[in-house]
Amino acid sequence: MKELKFKTNINCMGCVAKFTPHMEGVEGVESWEVDTATPDKMLTVKGDLSEEELKAIINKAGFQVREVVNAG
Repeated sequence: MKELKFKTNINCMGCVAKFTPHMEGVEGVESWEVDTATPDKMLTVKGDLSEEELKAIINKAGFQVREVVNAG
């Protein structure tokens, strides 16, 4: 299992609520969280998905990846 971190524009709990259905039930995602209290709005995902797969899920949900912090 790897951990990927993304700087996003998921800004508030309303955004997290909008994003949640896109992450629930995704095969390969062990856990995820968004730290909306930090300026970078860091999304951390633990699981077996690739960076590209996660970027596609984020974009499909209507949000953007500003920067990939690490590729675990």
